[in-house]
Amino acid sequence: MLKNKNILVGVTGSIAIYKTLEIIRLYVKAGASVRVIMSEEAKRFITPLTFEAISQNEVLHVDSESWANDLNHIHIGKWADVFVIAPITANTINKLSYGIADNLLTQTILAFNKQIIIAPSANTNMILNPITKQSLEKLESLGYIMCEPQDKLLACNDVGNGALAEPGKIFDITARELLKDEFWSGKKVIVTGGGSIEKIDDVRCLTNFSSGKQADALAYAYFLAGADVTLISSKKSLHVEALHVKSSCEFKKAIESSTCKGSYLVMCAAISDFIPLHVESGKLKKDKLGENWNLELVKNEDILLGLEKKDIKTIGFKAEMDRKTALSSAKNMLEIKSLDAVCLNILDNKNSFGNSENEVTFITKQSEIKLSMASKIEIAQQIVELSKKL
Repeated sequence: MLKNKNILVGVTGSIAIYKTLEIIRLYVKAGASVRVIMSEEAKRFITPLTFEAISQNEVLHVDSESWANDLNHIHIGKWADVFVIAPITANTINKLSYGIADNLLTQTILAFNKQIIIAPSANTNMILNPITKQSLEKLESLGYIMCEPQDKLLACNDVGNGALAEPGKIFDITARELLKDEFWSGKKVIVTGGGSIEKIDDVRCLTNFSSGKQADALAYAYFLAGADVTLISSKKSLHVEALHVKSSCEFKKAIESSTCKGSYLVMCAAISDFIPLHVESGKLKKDKLGENWNLELVKNEDILLGLEKKDIKTIGFKAEMDRKTALSSAKNMLEIKSLDAVCLNILDNKNSFGNSENEVTFITKQSEIKLSMASKIEIAQQIVELSKKL
């Protein structure tokens, strides 16, 4: 997803520097070109050769700086689309806030005129020192993006705030900065995912095979595009912090409390068509149920049908198995439920619940656009682009 993007990574003298190798690996895996600049203190922890091996580019440091090419603190910044300093120490944070450029890294930062992302790493007392806190606040007010440090056991055996943010989180913040779309800035998007879980008793339930993977990918794609995303799901999310729900009733309450004027609702969740008429307390005993158990079900409320859709854009998902009737069924859903679009998903051996790939037809009143088999994140990114036109 980061093909043709150039990322400059700065590293300072922190024990957390080893995590930067994983951050760079994620950038490279996503298709980005990565170059590294090291402070002299950083070289005490890891050699430039290690960073050159993983980035496949020569590292800029005091001994390698050259004015015969672009390996210097001025021209390397012109090459980069974004500058990520991870880890950044309290010392460098405080220098930056006062505009001090007394080494190669701080000189490069001062000369860089695009977006800078910083990921602090330091002892808790150093992070919470009023001087450092004031410096971080000042840098954020100047437009620096901060990857908040974590609370955990630190290398010095203190427990508290100061650990470097997880590599995946730093990657996500960087990717969002590189991929954001002005259209989605300030727009609220609600994505629902997973299958509803309807209680029979306190140990049994009715549910379905929905994995929640496509919803997770959609929430991530809208996040990367710059939207304010709320993921409502019965499944664990890999990328976006989710509002965890179980029953269809919980889904409904969460949707109604999350939607607002101008928002987008992407209803990817598989809500139960029928639910138990009675929910029993405790555990039903099989010896009392007999040889045959007649579980009485009642038709469930259609959340998407009954939702007030004024001033919101709604996209429904339709899973079908019969190719002959699938399209007409999806079009009926579009009409009956007054939706702006329907994503038709035809299930078969190649395209079933839980797969890492998907094939979707994006249907509106004006068009039917087939999104050929691709990874779920690629499908999600195409849906994000198509939903701009609703």
